[in-house]
Amino acid sequence: MNWITSLPIANREIPWIIFAASVATLGSALIFEHVGDLDPCSLCLQQRMPYWLLIPAAALAGILGRETNLGLAPVLLIALCALAAAANVGLAGYHAGVEYKWWQGPQGCTGNTLIAGSLAELQQQLDGVKVPRCDETPWSLFGLSMAGFNFLISLGLLGLASLALLRFWTETGADDDDNA
Repeated sequence: MNWITSLPIANREIPWIIFAASVATLGSALIFEHVGDLDPCSLCLQQRMPYWLLIPAAALAGILGRETNLGLAPVLLIALCALAAAANVGLAGYHAGVEYKWWQGPQGCTGNTLIAGSLAELQQQLDGVKVPRCDETPWSLFGLSMAGFNFLISLGLLGLASLALLRFWTETGADDDDNA
């Protein structure tokens, strides 16, 4: 038996795991921002973008694949999830490297936008601005920053999506060999 097919997780469960992990990750980032008062830097905000693609793509793949063990349409959506997760692995890895001072980050890395109706209002906004920097770690656990955790989570999502794709290609390839 192939080790890919022997893992104790069904292909039709994978989209729902990707969906749940993506919702939890994005939700955690929003809670840290709005409840924990940790303003995101521009790299943090960029790392959220793939989740806005992962969540609906995984949900749609789960809905379309609920009757079967994944057909072509759900597999294409899972491939989209794999691409989004891979992009986020790169973004989060880059950001973690900037935080750990392995390389230099982008110049002017900020996450705040100022909109003012008057000069006095602009001055008031500028007085209260704290600009989050990409090269500072505002929170960490076990030596991992939020970018580090996002790297690991995105790597796991990429692995799950890749597992579903490998199984699909292995199964369809085996069917093609049987018909030959």
